[in-house]
Amino acid sequence: MRKTRSVARHAKRDSNTPMRRIAVLLCALVLSACGSDTPKDVDTGATITSSTGGKMTLGVNQYLWHATLDTLSFMPLQSADPFGGVVITDWYTAPEDPNDRMKVTVYILDRALRADGLKISVFRQTHGADGAWSDAAVDPSTSTKLEDAILTRARELRLATTPSAG
Repeated sequence: MRKTRSVARHAKRDSNTPMRRIAVLLCALVLSACGSDTPKDVDTGATITSSTGGKMTLGVNQYLWHATLDTLSFMPLQSADPFGGVVITDWYTAPEDPNDRMKVTVYILDRALRADGLKISVFRQTHGADGAWSDAAVDPSTSTKLEDAILTRARELRLATTPSAG
């Protein structure tokens, strides 16, 4: 019994040694240096002021959000969620081809202005002779072209609102 108490006392004393404290401090410093690699100057969202005086922040990048709405402004909107970052258009029929219609869903996945922060799904239907709409293949480049247009517009919006140096 006496030997057990002696071992316990030595263990307690060893845990308070200056070397142990330094090691714990160094571990804490190393871990505190770990963090996001997102630059601090990235715009992460716009602040919206409600009529009740409260403030809310968009859940997505404001430039991507506004660029998406601008780019798809020719299509009727079915749903637009600025906090979830989802824009869903209704079916759009171009005047020059009334037997073909498209629908677009855009997911804004990040709060930073990044090319991989967008996911676009395009749906297409054709009007058959029987009067029914049926699903049709979408040209794979369509979503890429939409993504490029949205990203280009987002960059333009950011440049227009960023104060110039000098």
